[in-house]
Amino acid sequence: MSIENNLKAITNSIPDNVTLVAVSKTKPNTAIEEAYEAGQRVFGENKVQEMATKAESLPKDIKWHLIGHLQKNKVKYIAPFVSLIHGVDSYSTLQEIDKQARKNNRIIDCLLQAKIATEESKFGMSFAEINSILNSFKDTPLPHIKVVGLMGMASFTKEKNQVSQEFNSLKSFFETTKLEILSMGMSGDYKLAIQEGSTMVRIGSAIFGSRD
Repeated sequence: MSIENNLKAITNSIPDNVTLVAVSKTKPNTAIEEAYEAGQRVFGENKVQEMATKAESLPKDIKWHLIGHLQKNKVKYIAPFVSLIHGVDSYSTLQEIDKQARKNNRIIDCLLQAKIATEESKFGMSFAEINSILNSFKDTPLPHIKVVGLMGMASFTKEKNQVSQEFNSLKSFFETTKLEILSMGMSGDYKLAIQEGSTMVRIGSAIFGSRD
């Protein structure tokens, strides 16, 4: 199937209140242009340099989401244009985003990444750490960032019950925070994530085909 047909099939399968982030990492500009022509405007990249390069040459109304782990020394490269940063996993990273956003006279939207998976390799904070950060804003606000939601990645397993439980734990915590966006679910598990309350899904291979 073509990218356009893949996009249509996925868009038709998700509720209106769920935002689709087309994960275009490692894909050429031509693939992104094809998805853009089919109406997609939100794209996710996991490498700062790749995203900055693509943003320079592709249409300016694209909303770029950084979905990969963000190193503090690379925030400055995306601060002028990034629409949403998904995987913020420390207060010090938020401080750096705030600093670079101030230099660009912007307020940058961020999601705090919760660790819900069992794998050691997955980044993220505990619910207690996230609560601590959210509470700290009452005393020391960071005026050039806005924490708009949470993001989580489930364990890479075929055990659907485990994945559902991990998503559900994040949804339950999310409901205590009064935030707007809950980013859960990728190509392999986005339907489960939506069932468990996700409002934003990050889908790559189901749109663009498997990566080389």
